[in-house]
This record gives sequence, C-alpha cells and structure tokens, in this order.
Amino acid sequence: MSLDEDFFVSSYLCIVFLILMALLPGCHGKDKNTEIADPEPGISLALATERAQSIEGVTYDLIFTIPAAPSEPISGKAIIRFNAKDVTRPLVLDFSPGADYITSVSVAGQPSHFRFVKDHIIIPSSELSSEENAVEIVFRAGNASLNRSPDFMYTLFVPARAHLAFPCFDQPNLKARFALELTVPEEWQAIANAEETFHEKAGNRVRIRYAETQPIPTYLFAFAAGKFQVETAERNGRWYRMLHRETDTKKVERNKKAVFDLHASSLEWLEKYTGIPYRFGKFDFVLIPSFQFGGMEHPGSIYYNSSSILLDESATENQMLSRASVIAHETSHMWFGDLVTMQWFNDVWMKEVFANFMAAKIVNPSFPNVNHDLRFLVAHYPGAYAVDRTAGTHPIRQELANLDEAGSLYGAIIYQKAPIVMRQLERLIGLDRFQTGLRSYLKQFQFGNATWLDLVRILNEHSEVDLTAWSRAWVEEAGRPSIRTVVEGPRIAFIQSDPQAGRSLRWLERMEVLVGTMKGATSTIPAELQNERTDLAVPAEFSSPQFVLPTGGGLAYGDFTLDDASRAFLLEHLQELKDPLARGAAWVTLWEELLDGRVRPTDFLAVARRALEVEDTEQNVQLVLGYLDTLFWRFLSDDTRREIAPQLETVLRAGIDRAKSSSLKSTYFSSFRSTVTTSAGVAFLERVWRREQKIPGLVLSEPDEATMALDLAVRSVPSSAPILEEQFNRFMNPDRKARFEFVMPALSERQETRDAWFAKLSNVQNRHREPWVIEGL
Repeated sequence: MSLDEDFFVSSYLCIVFLILMALLPGCHGKDKNTEIADPEPGISLALATERAQSIEGVTYDLIFTIPAAPSEPISGKAIIRFNAKDVTRPLVLDFSPGADYITSVSVAGQPSHFRFVKDHIIIPSSELSSEENAVEIVFRAGNASLNRSPDFMYTLFVPARAHLAFPCFDQPNLKARFALELTVPEEWQAIANAEETFHEKAGNRVRIRYAETQPIPTYLFAFAAGKFQVETAERNGRWYRMLHRETDTKKVERNKKAVFDLHASSLEWLEKYTGIPYRFGKFDFVLIPSFQFGGMEHPGSIYYNSSSILLDESATENQMLSRASVIAHETSHMWFGDLVTMQWFNDVWMKEVFANFMAAKIVNPSFPNVNHDLRFLVAHYPGAYAVDRTAGTHPIRQELANLDEAGSLYGAIIYQKAPIVMRQLERLIGLDRFQTGLRSYLKQFQFGNATWLDLVRILNEHSEVDLTAWSRAWVEEAGRPSIRTVVEGPRIAFIQSDPQAGRSLRWLERMEVLVGTMKGATSTIPAELQNERTDLAVPAEFSSPQFVLPTGGGLAYGDFTLDDASRAFLLEHLQELKDPLARGAAWVTLWEELLDGRVRPTDFLAVARRALEVEDTEQNVQLVLGYLDTLFWRFLSDDTRREIAPQLETVLRAGIDRAKSSSLKSTYFSSFRSTVTTSAGVAFLERVWRREQKIPGLVLSEPDEATMALDLAVRSVPSSAPILEEQFNRFMNPDRKARFEFVMPALSERQETRDAWFAKLSNVQNRHREPWVIEGL
C-alpha cells in the first residue's frame, strides 16, 4: 500500500470513529433516540409546552421525614406516575438542589440510566412506556423553599419553587393529584392540602398520611409542621381549623370568632356568585409569624401572615378591613387560580385580579357601615399610580420566557391596577352579563387551565363592546391615559392622549364627573371616554361650574390635569366637599398633580392641615396622613421641616385627642410617631413608651410598643440602648422577640455594629426572613 493509500484509509477510519462516538448516549447532551438539546436552567416556556403536550394523568406520592433541627436534612421519596403520549423523547423532571441530593432513580422498578443537567433529571426515552409510567426517586430535599425554623417549618412553592425541594414537573398546566406522608417530631402539629387518613406514633415521632388531593399545580401543593396551637369552629355545617403560634391567649380569643366568621361568609358568598360549590374538601389555614406575603391560597391549607389576622385591641378600621379583604382574597382563589389555573405564569395577574376584585365585593356584607367605593379607591388607585406613572411601568399581561423570572411579575400593576381595570370591564359589560360570563368560564375550565384570551372569548359573547381592542389598551399595553380638563365657558371637555410617543392608544373607560357651582351645588355626571376629545353633557344649572373633578365618582383612571380654576378651588375648599368619596378622589388627584409639579408641596400641606381638623372619615384620614408622611420626609427641605414640625405635631396630637374611635386614635398616633422630630414631641413619645403617660381610649399592644422603641432609637434619644434592651425583655411572644433581636444591631449607637449587621446580609442565609431584613434596613 502506498503512503497516499494509507493516509486515505486512516482518514476514513477516523471519520467512522467520530460518527460512532457522536452516536453514543451522553456524549453531547442529546437523547439517543431523538436530537433534543439539553434543557436550560429553570423551566422554560419551550420545555413546559413540550411536556404539556406529551404528558398527562400525573400523580405524586410523596414521603418526607422531617427532623426538628433545621440543620438536619429532610429525606424524601417521590413516586411520580403519568401517561406518556410521546415515548420518543426523554423525560425531563425538574430538581434544583443537584445530583448529589439524589440517592436513586428507578423507572418501572428498574434502575434508571438518568443524567442530571442544569437543574433537571433526564430519563432516557428508552425507559418510558406508552402506558402508565412510574418513576421512583429517593432524594434529600432542598431547603430553599422549605422555610425551616427551630420548631416549625412550612413549604412555599409559588411561583415555581417546588423543584427546589423535590423532583416534579414544576409548571402550572401540568396539574396532578398529590398523596403525602409526613414523619415529624411527636410534639408537632402538621397540615397539608387534604384530610388526614392515618396518624401513628412511632417512638418520639409521628407518621401522618394524607388523602389524595384534587388536581392542583405544584405551586399549590403545601404542607406545614411544627409547634402550633389548633383552634376549630363549625359554621353552616362545615368545620374550619386554624393553626397558630400566638402565645397571647386573650388575643386569640378576641379574634378567632371574627376570623372563622369571615372565612365562612366569604365561602358562602363565592358559592352563590359562581354557582359552583367549594371543591377541595377540608378548609384549614395556618397563621405564620412574619410570613412573606399577606396570604397564600393553597387549597385546604391557606397560609396567612399572623399579624394581619390576629389583630391588636388598637387595630384601626383599615386593619380590620384589610383582614377581611385578605381572607376574602385567599378564599376567592379557591375558584380563581385553584379551580381554574392559568396556562402559564404570564397570566398570573388573572388569578390575582379576580381574587382582589371578588374580595372587594365580599367585604361589603361584613362591613355595612363602610363606604366601600371609597375603600376601593384608597386600596387601589394610589398603589397603581405609584408604578403606572413611572418609566418602569409594564402591561398587566407580560411576556415570560422562563418560570425562574415569574416572581418579577408580581407588584402593584397586578394587585392594584388590574382590579380597577376589571371594574371598568364589569361596568362596560354589565354586572349580570359579567357574572354569567365568569360562571361559564369557571364551569368550562374547572380543574383545568385557561388563558386571558379564553376569558375574553367567553365575555365577548356577552358584550356589545369589542373586548379584543379594549384589552389591548388596558391589559396588553403599559401605562395610563393622560387626560386634560378643558373648561371653555359653558363647555366642558376632556382631551385624551397617549403619553408614550408613537403609540397613539385610546382608552375606553367610564367616568363619573363631579361638577360644582358657586352656590355650593354639585352634580355627578356619567361620561364615557373613548376618543381624543370627549364633550360632557352638562345640565344647564351647572353650565358654568366653579370646579370640575373628573375623578369625583371614584371611577376614572389616568393622569388627570385639572383646569386652573378647579385646582385652585380644591386647594382652598377640598374639605368642604360633602361626599367622602369625592374628597378621597380629590386627594388622590391633587397628590398626582403635586408629583407632576402642578401643585406646590407647601400648598398641599396647608390644605391637608385644614382638612384634618374637620375630616371624620377614617379612610380619608389615613389617606391624607400617608401623603403627609411622604411629603414631610421627601418633599420638604430640612429648614421647612423644622419650621412646620411643631405645627404638624400639634395637629396630630389634636387629632389623637379628638378622635372618637380607638382605631382613629391609633391612626393619628401612628402618624405622629412616624413624623415626630421636635424635642417636646420625642419626649412625649418616650413617656408613652415608658408607660408614664397614657392616651385615653388608646390601648397599645406589644408590637405597638416595639415600634415606638425602634422609632425612639432611630431618633437617637440619649437612652436608646437601654430602651431597646428593656423592650427586648418585655416580649412575651418568642417569634416577635426573635424578630426584634435580629433588628436591634441595625439601631446600635456604634457605627461598627451597624456596619457589621449590614455586612451579614451578604450571606443569603441571613436574608431568609425578608420582613425582618426590610425592617432593619
């Protein structure tokens, strides 16, 4: 053979060898049966879409053994059953902790030749069956989503954090039935989505088995365990169970009837409104100290922040309304989010908007003396405007490429703006037709998944408005309309424009415009804003109004520019408006004008001080005091702040004395505590904290005194260190004591101690309890 022949033979053999190597499994990150790239970290939309098309009938049988000490690992076993519609593709399971957390993986009872790649367990397609598949995984649970403390723990898997603890298909549109077994210390209580079916003591531990759940997504699967107290109550033939860690038995007794009543009334209202009974069996809830959110809607095991449910004697009316609202909100999720779940987390806003929207309806029967339109205004408009006015605002419905980023979707646009938009939609369609459409939606998609466009399609059948075009402006695009009031003699018009250049959107919305005359007469006139210019049909007696307030009925949404005469009138006479809702709407509008530079801070301060002397609606008082707090610290110079501080403190002290209810007294006192700067005012605050001076009609709780101690320390009173130490020793509740101990170094008189506390936050383990960290910062 010549050299050339040998060379070509060698080259041929090399090529054949490389081809054979490329075909071997695991050499280049592809499955041997198909050319499928390895998944990226997290749960991508592409992966979720492929799995939803190829997998069905998923069930989980999960076993966890939980030691008392948070430092000890939790062992687990998962048996995942499913039907594979496509066995030519590898199976991808999500499991973030890592390959070293996996003890074994078997498929159909045989060891699996799995690979672990970028937070995923990949099982070869050759191991899958076209019939039912069973994958068994023995593992050590990851701690990132288990929220473990020395004597209790709770899971929190929203939005896609279940795979941080156990192997699963962690996406909302692969609903599954979950069976669970827990082994916990014998002195612990435990709770999960379904009823207990087995409870056995074994030595110093207890083994508990739970029934299989209805189909739910992984983010709604939940369990909590620890040293909890248990309260039970029966309402309308249904038993409710509440787990808590509150050591103040009087506080529990004072609150529990209202808590159970609010759950029962919310559930009853929703069953009537939707026409669908509660579908998840038992109804339990857990009150968790310093819980990350107001609540979380796990069916059969709702979580709440303990402090928002078990209120102090000094609780304000707003706090009581907030409690009713959060309970109604989480209960609404049993239908909106749990029974019908979004296909993908880009539509997470749907479950939140309906929970918020229904909650606003539900609290009405429970609080017959409350102005609910004003409540809706105060609870939603300021928060929505705070984001929607900025360059960083975003559409209600956003794009989402990977569930790793799902947490960024939450915020004021979802929780505050979306309910405003949904109320506009209800007004456009009509209350009855809107309810009929929602009933059809829930019935059609129950125990399944749906998108916003699915709902739009159903509502379009009941609407005379083109909801597709309406949705583009309100739901799929960012921002709010700019609306300018024009008063030209007897003519009143509103000029709408799009603040975003080059887009030219027009928002269709209903308005209730308040107009007033020189003689003090007022009228609320309905209007529909749609085109660039909308002329208002005004009765003859109001044809030359002294003021025009386009937001007067508490309905319109946008960036409103008042005409000069109306602005001047409100800055002088706002407190004279008879309707509390109109006053609230005027405050919101003037505050937005202040932020846009059309109202001077000192002018706003002046009208606020005058108004507080006569305002008797607590929600408006709270709104104004909130604005004053922001104005005082962010918009006034140091010299102006020192100049007006004595006068402001006098107004607030007078409000405390004048208030007839303890909740209104508490509102004024909280504002005083937040803004006090004069030596006389700080001395008064210290006397109250030392219990040397009482405020008639105001009962201060342990958390109230703790907040006072922190406020005194922030103001560097000479005795701040002993005050903090004494407050620490006053605590009776261990959870509140632990929180205070965490925050104390951030208030140290020594710079190096404060710096050391801040430096500790670089370790993620020290940021585990976010509310504690935020308070310290």
